[in-house]
Amino acid sequence: MEDMFVEVPGGQVFVRRWGREHASSLPVVLLHDSLGSVEQWRDFPAVLAHRLDRPVIAYDRLGFGRSSARSERPSIHFIAEEADVHFPALCRALGLEAYGLFGHSVGGAMALAIAAAQGDQCRFVVTESAQAFVEQRTLDGIVAAQAQFERDEQFARLARWHGDKAAWVLDAWTQVWLDPAFAAWSLDHCLPQVRCPVLAIHGDGDEFGSVAFPERIARGVQGPAQRVVLEACGHVPHREQPEQVLQLVSHFIELMGE
Repeated sequence: MEDMFVEVPGGQVFVRRWGREHASSLPVVLLHDSLGSVEQWRDFPAVLAHRLDRPVIAYDRLGFGRSSARSERPSIHFIAEEADVHFPALCRALGLEAYGLFGHSVGGAMALAIAAAQGDQCRFVVTESAQAFVEQRTLDGIVAAQAQFERDEQFARLARWHGDKAAWVLDAWTQVWLDPAFAAWSLDHCLPQVRCPVLAIHGDGDEFGSVAFPERIARGVQGPAQRVVLEACGHVPHREQPEQVLQLVSHFIELMGE
């Protein structure tokens, strides 16, 4: 395991790499959710690296975890900005010329936006619980979570991962998604530009989005796509059903011959 900080526009991002480096092995880059960080992936990246026998890389987006703090709230274009500005800078700093992506929740939406913007550099995408548009279930889930974080003990759990950036992290999620100006957001404009293989994983009990999300993703991309809905599973399949997710990802990559 290797930790480092790299420069991107706006500050430094914290990066962690797991697994052995092989000349022919394509790294997998993880993109975290709206309240996430490198540490919150827990042991999943190490297990994934071992199972795939390839490097796995995760990073804290600016404002999250151990990366540089931000003062301004993200714009309603923050998903496209990650794909167009910050992720390319990260790849240049790490010398990544090709990669696969695994994105959880909004990280899955970012993974698809990156694949659309970066073309052949992205060889495959795995989305997990990714949003594809603004659904009422998503907004209801955010409002419910926002109420929970008003409790001191719940907010303390967030601060455990983000320190004094925790209030910004919560605001960045709730206020952007609940902004009426964000209501028209969707991935529809970029999905036709995704030509690499895509695996869309979703739990049938996801409290932040229905199975309409993976259906929209699988139907909209131009590359080969597979949609898998896990039974009795919520918003975090890699934590709730880790072996199922590991098997799905391993089989998906094996079929591609990457």
